[in-house]
Amino acid sequence: MAKLKTGRHTGALKAARQALRRASHNKGVRKTIKLAAKEYSAALKTGDAAKTSQLYGKVSSVVDKAAKKGVIHWKTAARKKSRLAKAAAKQAKPA
Repeated sequence: MAKLKTGRHTGALKAARQALRRASHNKGVRKTIKLAAKEYSAALKTGDAAKTSQLYGKVSSVVDKAAKKGVIHWKTAARKKSRLAKAAAKQAKPA
């Protein structure tokens, strides 16, 4: 990445580099959320209540941290946590 001789657009070049770094980081955080949610739903299918509650705490924490950093919107985080908790309540309820 060569600097321009006159110094024009150097701020724009730096902003582009930062955007690439942030996008890469955010993609990793979203992947972590998806993997944690997938593990949680797998535990729901097995019916292990202890493991399910432990994994809900993990998923909830990951989602909240992502929302705190601005990776996902806080309302998206709340909606995701609500749906996961609702799924656990539905599964725990006797048929």
